[in-house]
Amino acid sequence: MQKTSKIDYKKELETASKGMIMIHDPQLLIKLIVRMIVNKLDIKHAGMILEDPKKDSYVLTISRGQHGYKIPAGFARFEKNNPIIKLFTEKDYKSLRINKNGVIAQDINRMIWQESVIANGNGNGNGATKLLHEVADQMRIHNIVACVPGLYRDKLLAVLMLGEKNDGSKFDDDELDFFAALAHDVAMAIRNAQLFENLQREADKNRDLFLRTVIVLGSTIEAKDKYTHGHSRRVTDYSIAIARQMNQNGTGHFSEEFMNQLYISGMLHDIGKIGVPEAILNNEGKLTAEEFDIMRSHTVYGVEILKPLSELEDSLDGVKYHHERYDGKGYPEGLKGEDIPIIAAVIAVADAFDAMTTDRPYRKGLTHDQGIKEIDKHSGDQFHPLTAQAMIELFNAGKLLG
Repeated sequence: MQKTSKIDYKKELETASKGMIMIHDPQLLIKLIVRMIVNKLDIKHAGMILEDPKKDSYVLTISRGQHGYKIPAGFARFEKNNPIIKLFTEKDYKSLRINKNGVIAQDINRMIWQESVIANGNGNGNGATKLLHEVADQMRIHNIVACVPGLYRDKLLAVLMLGEKNDGSKFDDDELDFFAALAHDVAMAIRNAQLFENLQREADKNRDLFLRTVIVLGSTIEAKDKYTHGHSRRVTDYSIAIARQMNQNGTGHFSEEFMNQLYISGMLHDIGKIGVPEAILNNEGKLTAEEFDIMRSHTVYGVEILKPLSELEDSLDGVKYHHERYDGKGYPEGLKGEDIPIIAAVIAVADAFDAMTTDRPYRKGLTHDQGIKEIDKHSGDQFHPLTAQAMIELFNAGKLLG
């Protein structure tokens, strides 16, 4: 059989990531991903096992491929003590190392298992060997040659199950890396969909619970972008302090309702980064022009993610426009001066200050004093003069904590 042409896995992952933020229905999302894998990689079948929290087990939800090979959707249910599930959930085996044909664990959140580990007879102690033999039996029953876990903060939400290629070749390193990154993004998307369901439910019941769920949703980006720990919370705290200072000095007249909208917008201002590939988010060097364009798109992605929730409508301007500049040289629309919504202008100063004063692997963060000097320097070009003024006043009064 003719071999399939070379696949641009980076491009496919970017496309998949974009699709994930547009689709809030996990079933539809996974159906599209499994179909893409079967068609692009020319494999006999693929399926996705999803956690079923209500029944405390996992079920094969989506299956695609050739008749006689694929497993009918809903046919297989996997209890938590099932060998395939245990392989990825039991701590004894999370750090399992065999060889490049066996368990590949590039980091704690990426682990891929292939059938050749059994053929090679390698093990990591009697318990591991026994478990792997049990997994092999399960995989032979279902004509599976590879399993890829979708983990969210060590919690198994999905398992991608892959049949063999039509040309009989083995999955190479590029394919394995692609599957691992894809499964991780799938887990993120599933978790996001669950949080959205909770948001809608809590919004109908109690605003305090709604805001608490917003906080959790805002923190999901930290599972993907390892350099943003605490960033959303600090930006929100700075933003609220700036707005209150503007009320106090007479340059602003913001209601408590505006403060609530600012709080939500600050917590969720970077939520669109869920649609940006991890390789770009966690790049320690300089981004290419193409990668920078993808990174900048997080402002628009954020609006697409949040738009279905009508309760967040008044907070969307802060999410979309917090990278606009007062001189019109920002993004995504190049808004200028007073055309920039004030909620976005407030967050822009807070976001920039926190970014400047936070350590990154490729540079040491500025001191608060140095950061304030940068805010002052760029007041009127990058930053709205009144929001910059309020930030400087907070610093001078010793109120800038974070």
